[in-house]
Amino acid sequence: MVLVLIIGDLHIPHRVHDLPAKFKKLLVPGKIQQIICTGNVCDKETYEYLRTVCPDVNVVRGDYDENPAFPMSLTVTHSPIRIGVIHGHQCIPTGDLDSLNAIARQMDVDVFVSGHTHKFQAIEHENRFFVNPGSATGAWTGLSNGDPTPSFALMDIQGPIVVTYVYQQIDGEVRVEKVEYRKDAEVFARAVAEGAPRSTVMPQSIPAPASPGVGAGSAAAVAVGTQGVW
Repeated sequence: MVLVLIIGDLHIPHRVHDLPAKFKKLLVPGKIQQIICTGNVCDKETYEYLRTVCPDVNVVRGDYDENPAFPMSLTVTHSPIRIGVIHGHQCIPTGDLDSLNAIARQMDVDVFVSGHTHKFQAIEHENRFFVNPGSATGAWTGLSNGDPTPSFALMDIQGPIVVTYVYQQIDGEVRVEKVEYRKDAEVFARAVAEGAPRSTVMPQSIPAPASPGVGAGSAAAVAVGTQGVW
């Protein structure tokens, strides 16, 4: 099992001064193996904060990032799952699923992570899983009316299965939902037969709603991880 924090569009300090306090309480160091950031980190201090959460941080360059060390796209592999990442401003129309799928197809990935819209999305389309963690700070955007809902996602990758927990701050409370994606079983069997390595990370507990049932509830403690390039 591998736990990956998916976060982005922080826009600190230009649009928001910090992450929501309840999110920062959830992001406990030492439990997450990796961070994937969709960009618009904007300042060094925020990047360094992510690094305190975990030593493996992978950031793509957003349209407001000035750090040339951040690539425009990247691919992360947790066999048999391949994850492609872009900020999302390269996609026209913005957030269009078919356009995102075209990029995902070029990158040859199973899971495609993007941001830019400041709106959470987790949806399966043409055998791929598309995830947009939204804006972790709820930063404003000219792409929509009203204030975005602060959100981030946590992926639990278990071989060919990706369980995604989305955390949203709604009316002052943190709520969590779960979405599951399973890579095609035949593709996975073929990869294993060809000698693809399985994950070697030991299992850990997963954050879950405080109350039973599908949908929302108060979030339990969460964990995260990162690495640096500033």
